[in-house]
Amino acid sequence: MNINTANKHFGKPRLLILGCGDVGMRLLPLLRDRFRIFAVTTQVSRQEELRAAGAIPIIASLDEPATLARLARLAPSIIHLAPPQSDGSVDKRTRNLTAILPDHATLVYVSTSGVYGDCGGEWITETRAVNPRNLRARRRVDAEQVLRKWARRAKGRLGILRVPGIYADDRLPLERLQKGLPALLEAEDVYTNHIHADDLARIIALALFRAQSGRVYHAVDDTDLKMGAYFDAVADALGLPRPPRLPRAELEREVSPMMLSFMSESRRLSNQRIKAELGVSLRYPRVADALAGLKDRAGQK
Repeated sequence: MNINTANKHFGKPRLLILGCGDVGMRLLPLLRDRFRIFAVTTQVSRQEELRAAGAIPIIASLDEPATLARLARLAPSIIHLAPPQSDGSVDKRTRNLTAILPDHATLVYVSTSGVYGDCGGEWITETRAVNPRNLRARRRVDAEQVLRKWARRAKGRLGILRVPGIYADDRLPLERLQKGLPALLEAEDVYTNHIHADDLARIIALALFRAQSGRVYHAVDDTDLKMGAYFDAVADALGLPRPPRLPRAELEREVSPMMLSFMSESRRLSNQRIKAELGVSLRYPRVADALAGLKDRAGQK
């Protein structure tokens, strides 16, 4: 690090980000003026990208505990964006992380709304009991429980964000629509929840400063849509055919097991807590707001 870079960071508190992918990159501009940010990556090739965005890259892997020693007590604030590994019912990565977390730290964990399982389309708040229906969701519940134990033991401050489907201009179901994959008949369809990646980054930043310890927050927008209606809206915005609709018995033969699992859970998440306690004001309150901007930008090209 040269002297100019050192001076720029002098006196700033340290922040560690794990899992600095798309959302993490959107988060960096919101926090780099307030923190000296360390971003963990497993890819040497990403170091220059992270430096250019204002972070100090650290090569380490949550799958390899020996590489995490240098992270111990590195920063008093941590944002945990890394997903669990792809198998098993426990999150080994989060367990490896808690082994090196410092006492009295502040940690924001980005979890998933999948921990609730199927809620029959009901509106739910953060007090709803978790009921994971697949291993992917069970790993997230395990991560939340492990982090709660760490927070109690280490007197840390933990905020948990339960996040639904993340979208942005470059995170839309384009390939799915181009392939003409079917959606459920409206009468059999499930309610889904959404958050724009830029709004999620802002919610994470606010949670770092304002989340109450041990508190769960739904990082979700105001949209009230069934899954097929979401696909229709995106198709209309992109000028693509709307997907065909099939009854569930037929659709099960057409889509992947993972997509079928999403099509088997219906819930609507209240976002009143992020507004009341974190002071969130959404840039894209509804999916329609973001898609309208997409149409405008496409028309300007």
